[in-house]
Amino acid sequence: MDTNVGFIGLGVMGHPMALNLARAGTRLTVWNRTPSKTEELRRAGATVASSPAELCRRADVVLFMLAGGPAIDTTLGRGTPDFTANVAGRVIVHMGTTSPDYSRSLEADVRAANGRYVEAPVSGSRGPAETAELVAMLAGDSATVDLVRPLIAPMCSQTFVCGPVPQALQMKLAVNLFLITMVTGLAESFHFADRHGLDRRRLLDVLDAGPMASTVSRAKAQKLLTHDFSVQASITNVLDNNRLIAEAAREAGIASPVLDACHALYRETQAQGHGPSDMAAVIHALASRTNALSTRASRT
Repeated sequence: MDTNVGFIGLGVMGHPMALNLARAGTRLTVWNRTPSKTEELRRAGATVASSPAELCRRADVVLFMLAGGPAIDTTLGRGTPDFTANVAGRVIVHMGTTSPDYSRSLEADVRAANGRYVEAPVSGSRGPAETAELVAMLAGDSATVDLVRPLIAPMCSQTFVCGPVPQALQMKLAVNLFLITMVTGLAESFHFADRHGLDRRRLLDVLDAGPMASTVSRAKAQKLLTHDFSVQASITNVLDNNRLIAEAAREAGIASPVLDACHALYRETQAQGHGPSDMAAVIHALASRTNALSTRASRT
């Protein structure tokens, strides 16, 4: 493909995503705040820019996989004269997860600077990012979405057009709401089985054989079974997503009682020092609550 693509943000998700683009033959330029993370991309054929500004000069379409609006704003020079130089004549693609209001505001500024804008958040964690099985949700004007859709295909198993900005991010929050509550319920199920002395591997087998089985349940159940909390989606990241969903729900006057219960558990898990661990580590908060109940019961 002749389009020059830039990719900024080579974290847990971004690195394998960019690597899949490079391996697919994309004319790719990358930049990351930590230069050492670019070496594998260089070996895969990507050009490594010395700065975000250099990357923008080289690219027609710039993909951002950064953690939050402030990082995007800083990288683009938003609010400074550099912003127009970085954006004008280019397509800015926001692939991370921020509030819908932030994305709506960024789109307005990009358009004012004579750039184009697409939301393209993805559903999936590190595993699907490595195997190019992410699911992308796109929002923006139809012509620009049509331009971006084939460019991100090497990273995704499927892409879905959701309408105008910020409906892709709203869709992502809806998907994440289900993910968070599902994984929390799975962790509680394992905790329940463990405290009853059940064979947790048999629980995994029963779940895997039934209608509730999914790629997520299989991956997280295995983590719970082996106490392997190496990160795919971290407690800190999930807590931030939970906050975004809760804020969007409150702004729209929507009740979210199950999400609110999850928020408290992930907050407790992070306070226990498990922030960098995978979201399955929420079982630590459940165990702490059970232990607290047992302590109170023994005192009465």
